[in-house]
Amino acid sequence: MSDMTDPDMNAVVGEQDLLLVTLDALRYDVAVELAAAGRLPNLARVLPEGGWQRRQTPARLAFAAHTAFLAGYLPTPDGPGPHPRLFASRLGDTETTGAHTWLFDTPDLPSALTKAGYHTACIGGVGCFDKQGALDSVLPGMFAESHWDPELGVTSPISFEAQVARAELVVGGLDPERRLFLLVDVAAVHHPNWFHTPGATAADGDTRDTHAAALEYVDRHIGRLFRAMSCRRPCFAIVTSDHGTAYDEAAQAAGEVVWTVPYAHFTMSPGEW
Repeated sequence: MSDMTDPDMNAVVGEQDLLLVTLDALRYDVAVELAAAGRLPNLARVLPEGGWQRRQTPARLAFAAHTAFLAGYLPTPDGPGPHPRLFASRLGDTETTGAHTWLFDTPDLPSALTKAGYHTACIGGVGCFDKQGALDSVLPGMFAESHWDPELGVTSPISFEAQVARAELVVGGLDPERRLFLLVDVAAVHHPNWFHTPGATAADGDTRDTHAAALEYVDRHIGRLFRAMSCRRPCFAIVTSDHGTAYDEAAQAAGEVVWTVPYAHFTMSPGEW
């Protein structure tokens, strides 16, 4: 289950369900520290040996980062390349594709997977998924099915539990033979997150510690999401942040914090959760 080798996505697409989890605004250093301290037991079960991979996001805003992700531009590994992408437009950047890249002919990954026979669904979290205006309808509009309401959003103390429950409904409502691509944009780690620390108040504000507490909250419930997505067939999952969050860092350090993100991909089989 915990394998960071480059999979042959041409063998994955069409056979496995696909899950993209964006832990919105999660810092790389906080993710690494909590995993090393044993504070993320559920995520530790799927993180490859060595834990989170350090990567660089293609954009520092949620809308721009998700737009890039859904065009096949996932966060890029540190270090010398080439780094072949998992998914890519057939007529796009051929320097970052390889024999194991799944190539598509449509403008974005959801439409390409629809063409390949997948049902596509999105469970939004932050504002660029809330469908409250034209711009915030762009990303959810890429999917055949999309969900957002305040209970799933950034101000909800139970946002991730509600998102997982919605994912269970999506999976349960599908024909068992239909493949699924599900995007879950996890709002809990994003500002505001102070309410994930017992005894904290709004006046205390968000800190690096409340950010960490929010990630622990996500970890407590993410096993249910993994179980739902792997109950029908193997599921190829990508778990990443779209960008980091600065807390009182100096300007130069803050830039590094925002651009650097944790990343992992792995395959889950039925019965593992």
